[in-house]
Amino acid sequence: MAFEEMIKNAFEESRDDCRFGDTLEEINEIQDYIKNAKKVYIPNKNGIKVEILNQVLSEYDLPTAKILQIDTNTADTSRIPALAKAYMALDQSDADLIIARGRLGIPGSGSLLIFIDNKGRILTCGTSPSHAIHQKPIEAAVYGEACEALEKIGFKKSDSDGY
Repeated sequence: MAFEEMIKNAFEESRDDCRFGDTLEEINEIQDYIKNAKKVYIPNKNGIKVEILNQVLSEYDLPTAKILQIDTNTADTSRIPALAKAYMALDQSDADLIIARGRLGIPGSGSLLIFIDNKGRILTCGTSPSHAIHQKPIEAAVYGEACEALEKIGFKKSDSDGY
């Protein structure tokens, strides 16, 4: 089943009140979309998150990402800053896949690392509590969120040490 067809079918199942949860075929389509992404971007002002995310992508045998150097400060004024960053990147690139990280919601709500497709649809995400709670270095937090996001949709690490 093709990615777009899978989405259409799931929509029709919901509309017809005969949807009973995700299927392995749907998860496989999401995995295939991520595996086959040619243009993967991470909106960021510096390379720290990009280095960590590329390490994780490599550990899962996935295509690496490039930095999309845009100022995402205004995203912090939105209700879901991480998603706003992802949409900003989508609007300013020709990406197949965007991986964005930012605050989950209001200040103190923690972090959200989100994967979206080229139409702005959420593929997966990982979260972590506020830094004031977990006290981890940013590298460890980003690493954990990215692993959570990928494992949530069935990816397994090839072999690595990680954080």
